[in-house]
Amino acid sequence: MIEAQTRRVSSRESPAGAGWHCRHPGNFRALLPHGDRPFSWINPVPLWRSRNDTLARLFGDPTNLMRRGWVGTLPGRHHDFTVRDYAERSEISVAVLGDTGEGDGSQYAVVPGLLKEDGATDFAFIVSDVIYPAGGIDDYENKFYRPYQDYPGPIYAIPGNHDWYDSLTGFMFNFCGVLRRAPGVVGPGPVWKRLLRDLLWRRAPRGQESVIERMQKLRPSPEQRKHQPGPYLAIDAGPVLLVGIDTGIIGDIDRDQGEWLRRVSSTSPKPKILLTGKALYVNGEHHPGPIEGGGTVDDIVLDPAHNYIAAIGGDIHNYQRYPVTLEDGRTLLYLVSGGGGAFMHATHKIPNIDDSGLHGVTEAGFRCYPLRGDSLSIFSRNYGRLLSFGRLGNRLGFGRLLLRFWFIPPDQAAAIMSERLKLAATRPADRKARVSWRSRLVAGWISPLPGEVHGPLQPIYSELLDWNDPPMFKNFLRLDATEQEVTITCFAATGCLEQETAPPVEDRVTAARQPDGTWRWSTAATEPAGVPGSE
Repeated sequence: MIEAQTRRVSSRESPAGAGWHCRHPGNFRALLPHGDRPFSWINPVPLWRSRNDTLARLFGDPTNLMRRGWVGTLPGRHHDFTVRDYAERSEISVAVLGDTGEGDGSQYAVVPGLLKEDGATDFAFIVSDVIYPAGGIDDYENKFYRPYQDYPGPIYAIPGNHDWYDSLTGFMFNFCGVLRRAPGVVGPGPVWKRLLRDLLWRRAPRGQESVIERMQKLRPSPEQRKHQPGPYLAIDAGPVLLVGIDTGIIGDIDRDQGEWLRRVSSTSPKPKILLTGKALYVNGEHHPGPIEGGGTVDDIVLDPAHNYIAAIGGDIHNYQRYPVTLEDGRTLLYLVSGGGGAFMHATHKIPNIDDSGLHGVTEAGFRCYPLRGDSLSIFSRNYGRLLSFGRLGNRLGFGRLLLRFWFIPPDQAAAIMSERLKLAATRPADRKARVSWRSRLVAGWISPLPGEVHGPLQPIYSELLDWNDPPMFKNFLRLDATEQEVTITCFAATGCLEQETAPPVEDRVTAARQPDGTWRWSTAATEPAGVPGSE
């Protein structure tokens, strides 16, 4: 399955492993579409195109009704929406990415490592937000077909909230082969709310035939272009059953999908892994995922009769690991893996898990990438870039001074997070760092402690601090399964040339089948020596 390799240095061992001392940017830049500008959330156009999110939250979310409309037109609507191409396999390898589709350097930086480590996998699966900002048909050319043109296998996906901002039209065409207008629905809420929502709702743009023809030539092989049965699906992957759900815009699933999820979970005895657009455990919080009509997604996952061993979710753009120990002795692995290409969400705001109130999960078992200290450091750099006025600041002579003032070096950032969370810094060298008054001052401004007055910098969100040069802190997963063992490996994509050819392993967890048929997760064999936890 995974070949024996020389161990690569990860961010948990050195700043160089995190990409801080990048000597040469990777070759991914040569893959970028010629003439395309980096994706920017500062531009008001993407924000306006994403307005359906706000409309759904203010005036009622029509996603569940629209999904039922889509599913009602599909050929497999009376079946179980299961792909069985791999059902007889005794082993399987799957690439898993999340939140991929910005179409700029941060997405393309993942591609070389993905092809190296996951290029020989049987298929790939994207969990959440295939296309930013709003899922249009033509946007797939440079945000799906071009970056993954050399991946030889099929790519399946479940939509994220951004894929719903064109009423799922682009997703349904490119993944399910359905080219039609989105089903019209009345939607929930009183009449005045429905009228306002419908008046402002973003309609799906028409796909251009020339663009569709051109982009489909980028992945022309029949093996690359297999269609999936619907926006939610199960894949019988031999030793395991992968179950993908569509969580729409605000994170719930409709009644029909809930019934399907219960049915597909109870009819197969195989160990199961849930793939979801919204992670169930994230940022030190539990989000069980409501189902229309009652119950939650996590209720289904927790039921021992359904034999789930893990759940992998997207939407949050980093990597997090939560091994949850249950009262009956089982351990379920909950992962966040949304670092496949979009702007990075901060990890330095994740609390000490021991203090978070989560039952059955501890800081000792928790992992995140980037490390909390690296997150604080890279955000300080990006605040500096934003507030130094870029090229104008450099021309006027104060740009570099402001950058130096704002930047918190990685070792000092790790020490600050260690003090705040009362945890030992992960990298041994960082435990000896002396924190300057300037670093403490900047940390207090950009990430004040709970209870402190939030300053004017707090409304600056991750979207506005997006960047496309090393270190990028992106990630992708590889899932390898046999009938006796399941291994999930988290690889880093920093954007550095040396790590492009040998992606660092940031985490690896293995589940082994026990004699009684249950599964037990282990991480001890993959932890670098002397690395106790995450600061």
